[in-house]
Amino acid sequence: MAFELPPLPYPTNALEPHIDALTMEIHHDRHHGTYVSNLNAAIEKHPELAGKSVEELLGNLAAVPEDIRTTVRNNGGGHLNHSIFWKIMKPGGGGEPVGEFARAVNETFGSFAAFKDNLSKTAVGQFGSGWGWAYLDGSGKLVIKGFPNQDNPVMEGGKPIMGVDVWEHAYYLKYQNRRADYVAAWWNTVDWEEVDRRYREAR
Repeated sequence: MAFELPPLPYPTNALEPHIDALTMEIHHDRHHGTYVSNLNAAIEKHPELAGKSVEELLGNLAAVPEDIRTTVRNNGGGHLNHSIFWKIMKPGGGGEPVGEFARAVNETFGSFAAFKDNLSKTAVGQFGSGWGWAYLDGSGKLVIKGFPNQDNPVMEGGKPIMGVDVWEHAYYLKYQNRRADYVAAWWNTVDWEEVDRRYREAR
């Protein structure tokens, strides 16, 4: 079954003023839509891969035929990253973590402020296009790391919990080169209930 572009869980203007409607429209419909189209085109060349989830493909890229491996890595990663990204944001989001994820943040980083500062610096400092991810590593520890391009923690045996997109297409219309301002504003969109759900599911 072909991969599909998931609908946005809210209107394109729902995250304003933090993320503008035009950016959301272009980001979701065109950029994410293109990742899905390219991924499907690659998989069509190798019917034996049909039915595999994007997590299965990315988690074992060595098993993906070499002629489509880079396409699957880039576009499969883009599909997975954005499918998570849309869901961990909501209108009227922000505030502080809740539930088990809040406890994990405090136990691992000492405070939400320290966690927020770490993830913000990681995202802002990611050279070129990429993501700042908070995820569970192979040992089940909550960690923060930057990933280039559309790479995802799944590629390293991790379980992604929340990530901030720092590709220029995610913010340039509104923030231009002010990546730090975008990341600071992005925290006002986070859906902590969804983040906590993802954390509990990943454990």
